[in-house]
This record gives sequence, structure tokens and C-alpha cells, in this order.
Amino acid sequence: MIRYQELRKNAESVAHTSKIEVLRQDGVAYKIFDKSFDRTQIFYEAMLQVMASEAGIRVPEILGVEQVDDRFAVLSEYIEGKTVLELMDENPAKKDYYLDLLADTQLSIHSHTVSDIKKLKHKIEREIKKAPYLDEIKKYELETRLASMSEHNKLCHGNFGPENVIIDEMDKIIVLDWVAAARGNATADVAKTYLKLTLISTELAERYISLFCGKTDIKRQYVYEWLPLTAACGLNEKNLSEREKAVLLSWLDVVDY
Repeated sequence: MIRYQELRKNAESVAHTSKIEVLRQDGVAYKIFDKSFDRTQIFYEAMLQVMASEAGIRVPEILGVEQVDDRFAVLSEYIEGKTVLELMDENPAKKDYYLDLLADTQLSIHSHTVSDIKKLKHKIEREIKKAPYLDEIKKYELETRLASMSEHNKLCHGNFGPENVIIDEMDKIIVLDWVAAARGNATADVAKTYLKLTLISTELAERYISLFCGKTDIKRQYVYEWLPLTAACGLNEKNLSEREKAVLLSWLDVVDY
């Protein structure tokens, strides 16, 4: 068992939320989960990252799951580098280059089919049922739309965005944060990325979707059909700002039913 106080004394804090803390020590990242997470959830997250690695996607290597006092932590290699979000902020003139890189990376993830992880449609359905700010009529409409959408077995990251893609010191691309990975329709995954980018910049989101659709036979309208569903899921995020909440709510009726 790892003692938290000893680890905290010697480690550097990398990130901290109300439920997860990430510390770094000697090239190892310790992702420490709050006690509200049960052991099954934590081991499942580690398994998803291993699965992504075995599919040929570059991710931080999982080193194990350890108990830290009365909590658990996933241990993985710490990657030195900058996120694509940081790089776009530092190099505004290269935003199109980085958006193109993001699109190619997301397409490479979707090129894999999987069969032994949770279904994305099931995950979306659960999120809609518990979404705040929605009445039962709206939830029923969304659930009806979800049932009509095509179901695939593509590997979907579930939270793909510029803050979760790192370019390391060797210019290699590493994809982080696989906790929401699922098997399903790749267009739903793209819709989630579009919404995440919209919260940064509408122009950025539109440029991304144009790039993505230009590289595939996916039509922009098909991505838009997933937006009310992914927006409803986004309402479950903790600590949403009023602007973020307003953007998500505005997308609930973007497509006529």
C-alpha cells in the first residue's frame, strides 16, 4: 500500500478536481480516485487504456493499480509534452495544422472495431435519463431519437478533444483519458468533439467538422443529428459555467424530430 502523505511530500501535482488528483513522481503519473469510485470502475478504466494500446494507439503505458491509503490509483508512465490545446494557444497561425492532426488521430481511433467494452448507445441512454434541466417529455424525445440511430462497433474515445492529445518531445502523438471509451457509432464520437470545441470557439468547431467530413464520407448533417444526444449527456458534467450550460441547452433542439 502507498501512503498518500509520503507520496504527496515527494510528488508534483499535475491536476486536481473534486474527485480525482494526478501526481507525478520519477516519471510515473498517479491518478488517485476519490472514495466514491469503486474498485471495478478503476480497474475498468485501466483496462480501456491497455485495450487502446493493444489496438496500436499510443497511450501512456499502464504500470498498475495500487491502493493509496483508503483510495485507489492508476499508475502510468508520465509523458513529457504539450497538449494540442496548449500548442494552438501558443501558435494561433497553426490552428488548421493542429485541427488536421486531431482529425487524423480521431480517424485512426475509429479505424478499430471492438466487441468487449460497453456500448456507446447504452452509455448515452443512461446519461439522458439522469440529465438535469430536462423534463420527461424532452428525455422521451431524446431516447426515441437515440433508438433510431445506427449502431456500430467502432472504437470511440468518448471525450476526444485538444486537451486530451499530447505531442511529446519526439513529436509523437499520445491520446489520454480513456475513461469514457465505448464501442459505437463514430459519428457520435465526432459530435462530442464538435461540442467540446464549440465551448472553446464556434469557428474552431466548424473548421474541425469541415475537415473531418472532408476526410470521410460522413455528411455534416449526420453529425448534427447526434448533437442533441451528446449535448444532453454534457449537462451531467460537474461545475458547468452558465455559458457552457446555455450552449448545451441550445443544441437540444438543433435538429427537428
